[in-house]
Amino acid sequence: MENKSRTILHIDINHCYAQIEEMLCPPLREVPMAVGGDESQRHGIILAKNIKAKPYGILTGEPIRSALKKCPELQIVQANMQNYLYYTSKIKEIYHEYTDRVEDFGLDEAWLDVSDSLNVFGDGLTIAQEIQRRVLHEYGLTVSIGVSFNKVFAKLGSDYKKPNAITEITKDNFQDFAWSMPVDDLLMVGRSTAKKLALMNIKTIGDLANSSVTTLKNKLGKMGVLIWSYANGMETSEVTLETFELPPKSIGNSWTTPKDITNTSEAKIVLERLSNSVACRLREKQLMGKVITLSVRDTNLHRFTHQRKVEVALDTCNEILSIIMELLGESYDFVLPIRSIGVHVSGLVKTNTHYQLSLFEDTIAKAKSRKVEIVLEDIRQKYGFYSVSQASALVDKNLSHVDPKGSHTTHPVGFLKGSL
Repeated sequence: MENKSRTILHIDINHCYAQIEEMLCPPLREVPMAVGGDESQRHGIILAKNIKAKPYGILTGEPIRSALKKCPELQIVQANMQNYLYYTSKIKEIYHEYTDRVEDFGLDEAWLDVSDSLNVFGDGLTIAQEIQRRVLHEYGLTVSIGVSFNKVFAKLGSDYKKPNAITEITKDNFQDFAWSMPVDDLLMVGRSTAKKLALMNIKTIGDLANSSVTTLKNKLGKMGVLIWSYANGMETSEVTLETFELPPKSIGNSWTTPKDITNTSEAKIVLERLSNSVACRLREKQLMGKVITLSVRDTNLHRFTHQRKVEVALDTCNEILSIIMELLGESYDFVLPIRSIGVHVSGLVKTNTHYQLSLFEDTIAKAKSRKVEIVLEDIRQKYGFYSVSQASALVDKNLSHVDPKGSHTTHPVGFLKGSL
């Protein structure tokens, strides 16, 4: 793959959530508008904003109340993930008409390797123009597209000009085009890394490209070598085939609860839901895990994690919940209420992989418990998530009325795995 000339597109649906809301309700295009979480459920942050809201300095991720202070007439539309999932999946069906190498990067972005499609559809720019035209014509949405010879510069291109733009970065022009840009415009250079680079007087992508790779490795470790290679156009990772999925390193869910959790009984209601979600997803992927982790954030926004490694890999809600409740009892005293809480399982192995059996484990009881959970999941899939619940879930519906599995977005181990 390294010696073959490639044509990579990175496509970004501009202001995705806000654009979809505008498509469904065109008058929203004429007013400052933002998509936000439900303030009553304490997910009150800005998730996306439209072009009319941009001049007010409204930021993605800021509290809704803060945004309204900047722009009192701002229209807040509550997020509808079902709509966003539906329309982004339909748009990505268009991408798949041009190549089977489509790799999602979040809900609204994707890389396409169209190298093997050039003889059929034309060069990269032609394909980009056609996809852009079709998305606008068929769904009324604009996309920005970067066209380049690798994934990093393709994304840099799509970020460069928005909305509804196409930018090409080639092997011949990438130095002139990219090297004058701020270093944190480069993929994988976040705020923390940019601060470290600034201390080394590295402020642009060109500064990074022309730095000593040995010095970067000494200061930043492998990350230093990685971003140096990106700046020099040496990124070579492949766009993943649509039928190929990298195995995850962990599976988990967390939830910011609609009210503070003040005791163990309330925590158990939420943790049962989260443990069930994690167990179902483990079984769907035919995985089991040996490391169980509890994460907690209190009302002062302090966060801690507590984990336990088990001898025998597991994939059932009962097993996960039992360990999670032990971890909670060992590590949290409820001096401060809990604001958000999470359950994660790592140390994953395939279910059909041979794993060590415990001499003290009741394997028959475990098998029965697993079968019961599978039956319950089948019922939920047929009749809805809330069709069957544990009795404890009825104690407080504010805490139990959540389907973490249904609203979960899975992220792969890593989206860039090329040689340096």
